[in-house]
Amino acid sequence: MAINLQKGQTIDLRKNDRGENVYDLSKVTIGLGWDVRKQGGFLGKLFSKEAEYDLDAIAFLLDANGKVANLGRTGQTSDGRQVALYQGDVIYFNSMQHPSGNVWLTGDNRTGAGDGDDEQIIVKLDQLDQAYQKIVFVVSIYLGRKNNQHFGMIDNAFIRAVDAKGKEITKYSLSGDSSMNGMCSMVFAEAYRHNNDWKFRAVGEPHSTDNFIDLLKQYTYTR
Repeated sequence: MAINLQKGQTIDLRKNDRGENVYDLSKVTIGLGWDVRKQGGFLGKLFSKEAEYDLDAIAFLLDANGKVANLGRTGQTSDGRQVALYQGDVIYFNSMQHPSGNVWLTGDNRTGAGDGDDEQIIVKLDQLDQAYQKIVFVVSIYLGRKNNQHFGMIDNAFIRAVDAKGKEITKYSLSGDSSMNGMCSMVFAEAYRHNNDWKFRAVGEPHSTDNFIDLLKQYTYTR
């Protein structure tokens, strides 16, 4: 049975709640989902589930120092963003596959409509190079500040881990409340190596920025 995590709780990804090694980490799906809270009147139409409310899943691959060693090459995106990173240790909508082929983002859901995962990051944990000691999973609302969209408007947000055989290992859920008002990004969870295996920790740390680059700065080396 999958383990439902509370904020700050950590589990071993390979073991079930009885401590048995039952999960296959050769390919782990990190699924993220959300619903936009329904409101009446004009706001209800504006922020309905069918409205564009674009949450982006991002992964930072960190070394033993807790830093992103390879930012890849930089450039500008076609949508006007000032900075874009390509082919490095940051996986997101403009760089959807890690150069190793062991981590990738499956797509970009702009509404949160429908059941199940809205975005997925696939990680071949058993094949990931030892140079990578931790993966931080971030969710940000694209243009959230400009559109006045934040996690206080979101219900049923979750992150879960599913093993290579389709078994759900763990899930961490949260719903927006007044404490999430104005918060446009979330360090949702992290997976990290421990004694030659992988742990998963529910973080749930909100931030006001809607640009994951602001969060990335704390994980980069000073140049």
